[in-house]
Amino acid sequence: MITIKRAILSVSDKTGILDLAKALVESGAEIISTGGTAKALREAKIPVTEVSDVTAFPEMLDGRVKTLHPKIFAGILFRREVPEHRKEVEKEEVKPIDLVCVNLYPFEKVVAKKETERETAIENIDIGGPSLLRAAAKNSSDVVVLSDPDQYPAIINELKTKKGRVSKEIARQLGAAVFAKTSMYDAVISLYLNQEKETPAFPARISLLLEKIADLRYGENPHQKAGLYREKSFRSEIGLLVDAEQLQGKELSYNNYLDLEAALSLVRELDPEAAVIVKHNNPCGVALGPDILTAFQKARACDPVSAFGGIVALNRPVAENTAAEIITGFVECVIAPEYSEAALSAFKKKPDIRVLRLSWPKKEGGKFDFRKVGGGFLIQDVDATLFSELKIVSAKSPDAAQLEEMKFAYLVAKYTKSNAIILVKGGQTIGIGAGQMSRIDSARIAVSKAKDFGFDIAGAAVASDAFFPFPDALEVVAKEGAVSVIHPGGSKKDSDVLATAEKYKMIMVMAGQRHFRH
Repeated sequence: MITIKRAILSVSDKTGILDLAKALVESGAEIISTGGTAKALREAKIPVTEVSDVTAFPEMLDGRVKTLHPKIFAGILFRREVPEHRKEVEKEEVKPIDLVCVNLYPFEKVVAKKETERETAIENIDIGGPSLLRAAAKNSSDVVVLSDPDQYPAIINELKTKKGRVSKEIARQLGAAVFAKTSMYDAVISLYLNQEKETPAFPARISLLLEKIADLRYGENPHQKAGLYREKSFRSEIGLLVDAEQLQGKELSYNNYLDLEAALSLVRELDPEAAVIVKHNNPCGVALGPDILTAFQKARACDPVSAFGGIVALNRPVAENTAAEIITGFVECVIAPEYSEAALSAFKKKPDIRVLRLSWPKKEGGKFDFRKVGGGFLIQDVDATLFSELKIVSAKSPDAAQLEEMKFAYLVAKYTKSNAIILVKGGQTIGIGAGQMSRIDSARIAVSKAKDFGFDIAGAAVASDAFFPFPDALEVVAKEGAVSVIHPGGSKKDSDVLATAEKYKMIMVMAGQRHFRH
């Protein structure tokens, strides 16, 4: 057990500090404190000794130097069981400090304000606080260290029930918590100070700062645990999925978040009114329309079987008629920028549907895309563009409407798992072949899906997320009457593939940019 005879309290957030101080005094401990904290204690009639009275050295430099003194740090760091340490502190008249309670300047809150200037940010970098915390944490076998007001109640209870003592096990746990706290604090400062600095495309070190938002019911499967974390960042991005407001419905699951991200990534790039339905991370229906209701109806018609239990993303506000149409089938989630009150009332008829509200810019920000692998991360640039060029390579050229249809198909291909073949007609996907090991299988699936749901492929546009390694996959859709195709090109067989397109009098455009999605 650690007996608390002397404590130093120096806090920015005064929450709970008076209760802690009273418990310390009642247990017989002496309290040392600094400026604002000492003032708060005196006003509450709690006896306190100023740090400057201990160090015989005044606070200086506008408070930048307060606690950084050997009489403070030696009192914290000396090892009680080492005779030589005891002799040294006695010789220098250093008294032990058994409890350190510090919380840090609110750097993150200050710099989160857009009006904060760099000088103000710098002044909110705490120096003495982290130093005190780390010193106490290093010596947590002898010192109790508190870094968060949430920790106070347990220590107050220890002091009261154990006559001014705290168990060493609790002290060790509190010490470990400090390093998590100070490492995050330093990383946030580093992130802020380096946000405008020119850095290599892939710097030698990257700080990935994550803060837990919630525990999820389970992971991809019920036997897996999962949580949702927010990435800490000072970028001015808006419209990110973690910022979505859930208006009704059951708790979101791990898979819901994955599918919502897939749907959101695609729908935010579509214009005008558009609807995306995603199932198992792939779009199963995407459509444009003169209004959002029509767009949704067209998207669902693409593959109504796969749309069952899907995720719906809409890029315009939702009115009552659209909500009423959505709830005629089973959907897991709906995400849109806004809903009318009548729409929200309609959704309440199906209270398990998760309804989310999120406004977003057309393009998502961010520099890197992270993927976890065993023992590390793969990091790449975000796939932020659709094509590097649009090169017409066929004898026939597309008119403006045909070119827009091909661009739409290629955008859907960008957000579909490889290998992907997309059939589009009239601003609507009519067949999606996704995630196959061979491109010809994806083509056959796209054709099969279109036929299953009564679509005439004649006149359709085709998109392939990567080049055609052989002409066979193109021939599958050409035989069904598709009239145009867009793909990146780059195959050794490009000339053979073009010859097949010419054979069927198809328009062919090369985009020059592949969109594998693994």
